[in-house]
Amino acid sequence: MSDATRRRFDLGGRVALVTGSSRGIGRAIALGLAEAGATVAVHYVGRREAAEAAAAAIRAEGGTAETFQADLADEAAARALVDAVTARLGAPDILVLNASAEHRHAWDAMPAADFDEEIAVNLRTPLALMAAARPAMSRRGWGRILMIGSIQSARPNPRLAVYAALKSASANLARNLAAQLGPEGITVNVLSPGAIATERNEAVLADPAYRQRVEARIPLGRVGTPEDCVGAALLLCSDAGGYITGSELYVDGGWNAA
Repeated sequence: MSDATRRRFDLGGRVALVTGSSRGIGRAIALGLAEAGATVAVHYVGRREAAEAAAAAIRAEGGTAETFQADLADEAAARALVDAVTARLGAPDILVLNASAEHRHAWDAMPAADFDEEIAVNLRTPLALMAAARPAMSRRGWGRILMIGSIQSARPNPRLAVYAALKSASANLARNLAAQLGPEGITVNVLSPGAIATERNEAVLADPAYRQRVEARIPLGRVGTPEDCVGAALLLCSDAGGYITGSELYVDGGWNAA
């Protein structure tokens, strides 16, 4: 790789806020951004030990990271989180919206509390976080907003109807905001993972028959890992992806194409 290419992926001097980064895909992306030079705000809701472990892993490799707690179902959390990161690390240049709420129900039997949580965490608060982070990005003329979507936007599970619909909304939102924020130097994209072996998916993937059915649908023939998402995230969060905006990139082993 040439020095010029390395520089395009270099995130030295950038501050990245990654929501839900104490575990799974968020943790892997946080570590990947730190490896590329970014100072990382590791966000968590209720698992401080896991968040501290992620931050410690970044520091062990010579990076800079601090942890931040916020309940993203709380309407006031977005502004408070961005303000806290700005005060301690500097205003975020990179915002990775990874945290999500997911409840499995039949579409006509979803409890109101679960519905409200999904709307809040998967749509309302991401909008508020983007609004809170935008002014500083706009002043600098550089910003990266990356929403973590899902294969559910293309291959919806019958028991995840609301979650799948909200992930489809993320792709629509990225196209809408890309046109509005592009003139300010801010890109907005969606990275949509397929079947990934995360803690959230551990129980369903532990069923050999279920896992076999899933892998049979994936052209590459395997369930992915959180680390499989890192390369795409680095592209979309760096100068290397500076001409990509309003896009949804599937990291799914070809499932969407099958």
